[in-house]
Amino acid sequence: MDKEKYYISTAITYTSSKPHLGNTYEAVLADAIARYKRLVGYDVYFQTGTDEHGEKIENKANEAGVTPQEYVDNIAGQIKDIWDVMNISYDNFVRTTNKEHERVVQDIFKKLYDQGDIYKGEYTGLYCTPCESFWTESQLVDGKCPDCGREVHETSEEAYFFEMSKYSKWLEDYIESHPGFIEPEARKNEIMNNFIKPGLKDLCISRTSFKWGIPVTFDEKHVIYVWIDALSNYITFLGYEVNKESSNKFKKYWPADLHLIGKDILRFHTIYWPIMLHALGVELPKKIFGHPWLLFSDDKMSKSKGNIIYADDLANKYGVDAVRYYVLQEIPFASDGNFTIELLENSINSNLANNYGNLVNRTIAMVNKYFDGIVPENICKEDMDNKLIESLYNLPKIVDEKMNSYHICDAIDAIFDVLRECNKYIDDTTPWILAKDESKKGRLGTVLYNLLDAIRICTILLSPFMPDTSEKVFKELNTNKTKYEDVGYNGLEIGNKLGDAEVLFERIG
Repeated sequence: MDKEKYYISTAITYTSSKPHLGNTYEAVLADAIARYKRLVGYDVYFQTGTDEHGEKIENKANEAGVTPQEYVDNIAGQIKDIWDVMNISYDNFVRTTNKEHERVVQDIFKKLYDQGDIYKGEYTGLYCTPCESFWTESQLVDGKCPDCGREVHETSEEAYFFEMSKYSKWLEDYIESHPGFIEPEARKNEIMNNFIKPGLKDLCISRTSFKWGIPVTFDEKHVIYVWIDALSNYITFLGYEVNKESSNKFKKYWPADLHLIGKDILRFHTIYWPIMLHALGVELPKKIFGHPWLLFSDDKMSKSKGNIIYADDLANKYGVDAVRYYVLQEIPFASDGNFTIELLENSINSNLANNYGNLVNRTIAMVNKYFDGIVPENICKEDMDNKLIESLYNLPKIVDEKMNSYHICDAIDAIFDVLRECNKYIDDTTPWILAKDESKKGRLGTVLYNLLDAIRICTILLSPFMPDTSEKVFKELNTNKTKYEDVGYNGLEIGNKLGDAEVLFERIG
């Protein structure tokens, strides 16, 4: 039987500079969802990559004394390296300087122009170069860009416009009739009330004041501005074609099941992108999720504030899975999370070293000491086992429910609640006392079996979040029962010889 498909994408990362931890969070979040979907049996396609055109890139390249292509090659390489360090299991890392992407973007622009959705005019407005966004006076905050707080400058130039305004009512009706299309709900309300209901303005989609972009085929002094170029990556790299039949890959995976994006670029994905697709006659993605930010000491990370933290630096010092765990567990469903070194180190010590790592080490050490490292039989159950066993039965369902609604931190917390329960179970059953009485050997074996099997089940469910750690634990348990269909209680192979216990997470300080 064919597996059900699941297409997840991140926003593509802008190649102006090396991405900080807040940018990397999105890739880790998408990776955890993609890995979970694979674990439970979906045929997953996970796309991420880089957005490589624009005035900002042209300026940065000039400052660096290199060509724009050389500049983006370097930054795209850095981004890919960080994604690889963080164990991001993408199926395709895309770059918008790809020639096939550029060709299809030109075809999209021409089709929209030919059918009357694009017209030529003149743009006069306030422009923020770092954000590549035009603003009206009323949208500014204290006279500055509402997104990044930097200065804007007035600019006037000939441009092509996408006639968004004629699709305003269609988009409003679509969003109202597809309640899960934009999540979380608060973000949907923000988009509807602040942008769509007041009426959409036509969108500037070409520029003449810089050259680093995809040329408009029929008017080459214009380059195609960011929106049609960057947003269309989600279909161009699947093999979407305007003038001939699209690829089998496109037919298989589109529409996307989830576009995972930062809340700051929500309006581009929930207004411009759906209208573009509708105008092209292409089905819309199923869900657009605007995730919250990871703040640094309750402040947004930015170079100007000097509070930039890089994921690869943290991973080199604390380990990849410790950083993955922290950013996934720290950020709630709909509100911003916070990062400080102190919070990270406390999380490693209390949750990873004490709760999980110490549980694994203690349990394997006791099996080595009392049963020569052989997984004991599970033959002497008592009532005090029932609470833990019931938790193990319920856990996969709870995790699935949380993951399907994208409450990732709640899914992780549910697993760690069971790990805490295991530590309490050790205190309640006192295996070191049972070991002193030969007649309690069967009971001791059952207690340790329950602990080993609980560790195995929790580790299977943790594997999307901490893949390297899970592999280490499976090796220590010397088990092949590591798939999702193996999460049932009483699945660990009796009689197996355990591997050596190693320290999973070093305590800090």
